[in-house]
Amino acid sequence: MSRFLRWRSPRFWLWFGPILGWLIFCFWYTNTAGPFSAAEIDALAARMEGSGGEGADSLRRFMAEDDGGQFLMVNLLESAPSPEAQTHMDRYMAHMLPEMLRRASHPMLFGDVVFRAMDLVGIEGAESWTTVGVVRYRSRRDLLEIALAPRFGSQHDFKVAALAKTIAVPVRPALHLADLRLLLLLVLLSVVGVVDAVRRR
Repeated sequence: MSRFLRWRSPRFWLWFGPILGWLIFCFWYTNTAGPFSAAEIDALAARMEGSGGEGADSLRRFMAEDDGGQFLMVNLLESAPSPEAQTHMDRYMAHMLPEMLRRASHPMLFGDVVFRAMDLVGIEGAESWTTVGVVRYRSRRDLLEIALAPRFGSQHDFKVAALAKTIAVPVRPALHLADLRLLLLLVLLSVVGVVDAVRRR
């Protein structure tokens, strides 16, 4: 044990290096700025009102109820009946993906719908969807930094042109077994444990 704790020991760095890298990743992947302040809420709501955007009241409530944590955006999408629909969506995602990744936000699930909605209550016109996507956002602040950027409006037009209808619902995960922090830790411990065992033989 004493040899393991020596910082010059190869075994010490075999374990400490990956764990340090994981801690750095967790720091970047986790929102450390906390929820929106009152000043931020007023400033961002004023920006939206000044740009003529709709939904300033809803945006203010979205920020006021911020807990500072990550959330998932669940998207149900039906492609427009147009040959250019996929091209429009590709252009939209070419803008969104780099913006999301810069802010530790990324898609977590994406797939084609294999059958119409099998349980539908209290809503009309929601029987058919083309695809479902789930996107992880580090924080509400990260989402709004993307959505309120000057370029977003023109890029969002491509999404509108690509879709016949869509619903996007933000969700606070109570159980999130696919969290990259957990998955990365398990992978690192497994790999380092195997390497350590092989070296000690």
